Amino acid sequence: MQVRVHLMISGRVQGVGFRHYCVQVARQYGLRGWVRNSDDGCVEVMAEGEEASMEPFVCWCRRGPPAASVLACRESYAKPAGTFDAFEVVF
Repeated sequence: MQVRVHLMISGRVQGVGFRHYCVQVARQYGLRGWVRNSDDGCVEVMAEGEEASMEPFVCWCRRGPPAASVLACRESYAKPAGTFDAFEVVF
């Protein structure tokens, strides 16, 4: 089943390679969508793909890359819109 997840990840998540690693992990799981830095210091993610692939991706986002320190990961799920062709960093 296809799912869509919106994540707001807070903590020490900017300036630690979070977006770069996030793209690699999302592509590894065959997900589509985007990741970006938010003005409030969070990292924001919108991803779509198979539910079985989304679960390990969200688990990774809760930890982040080695230099990150994730304090919280707010998650909201919805029906996928099917508007993404790939997973990339957006600004």
